[in-house]
Amino acid sequence: MAPLAGPGVIGKVPGWLLRRDSPMRFRPAADPAQWRWLAAFMRACNAATSEATTRKLLRLAFYSRDLMQAFVASEGAKAEASDFDFARRGKLIVHRDSAAFESARRLLDYQASLGCEQQALDREACIALEPALAGIRDEIAGAIYTPSEEVGDCHRFCLSLARLLQQQSGVSMRFGTVVQGLVQEGDRITGVRTQTGVVPADAVVVAGGIGSVPVLRPAGVRPMLWPLKGYSITVPLSDGGRAPHISITDFANKIVYARIGNTLRVAGMADLVRGGAAIDLERVGTLVAQTRALFDGIVPDIPLAQLQPWAGLRPATPDGLPLVGPSRLHGLWLNLGHGALGFTLAMGSAGLLADQLAGRKPAVNAEDFSAALA
Repeated sequence: MAPLAGPGVIGKVPGWLLRRDSPMRFRPAADPAQWRWLAAFMRACNAATSEATTRKLLRLAFYSRDLMQAFVASEGAKAEASDFDFARRGKLIVHRDSAAFESARRLLDYQASLGCEQQALDREACIALEPALAGIRDEIAGAIYTPSEEVGDCHRFCLSLARLLQQQSGVSMRFGTVVQGLVQEGDRITGVRTQTGVVPADAVVVAGGIGSVPVLRPAGVRPMLWPLKGYSITVPLSDGGRAPHISITDFANKIVYARIGNTLRVAGMADLVRGGAAIDLERVGTLVAQTRALFDGIVPDIPLAQLQPWAGLRPATPDGLPLVGPSRLHGLWLNLGHGALGFTLAMGSAGLLADQLAGRKPAVNAEDFSAALA
């Protein structure tokens, strides 16, 4: 749950930039917004800021986990939970470097004080818990195990949620409607302008990821967001025995492996580049190569398109804290900047925002994620 902006990140960047298979790529652009974001990111790369951010993110993540568990246990959603392959699988953060593993071990007591249930495992305990890692036995320095980690297909979760909202709550959804801008009267937002006309509203929540930036800019609202481009592939599992049953994070390569249903979702990388969500086949090739190196024989010899290569622009704030709450304009609320933790923090962010909109006392400190200055 540690943010990308950590005390050891800056020292790793030069080495990452020299590797073609690096977990991070940076292509400078003549864009002042990019350099402002980078400057703020570098200022956040210190122990004090990282620890404070971690505390806040964990509180929101725990709240999100509680809301998700309550949701899947509710009578109205029990059938939907199986539709998005929700499961508690646990997670192993695997370290190949002894120094990195010892650093992670030293954080266990601190993480435990925040409510995390984690264990440090040596090489043999790691293999015993997840035999699929046997192929890299000699490379493993150790691992941090979190038994409470859960997984699910976030796209299918959204489809299930939309279905429930429409069927049980009478919510109207306008898919395919292009929002052209906000309707502003003085210091108040009173609706949104679409290609089919104006939709009036008492409250407008902007939660459109990096696409929110051009919508907000004409109103003078400028959240400091930058798209961290990430990639994923989805590997069909014909031989489930070879695939990990526990979610795996390869700490050195910053790649996550999660079994979702009868597939293995592989995701990672953070590219600070322009060019939208176009798929860079070299980056996808790196995911395929890393997966084959970690789990021998798991990736079938099939056309790349059948691995469902995907690229997405994860909207990130410099310090890793999302912006959830009221903006400086009345009637305008933000839910932005979750970076690579969108699904992890989704339910908690929604709960926090709903409480504020309804005038209830939030379950977590709203000031930790204040969007008032945006």
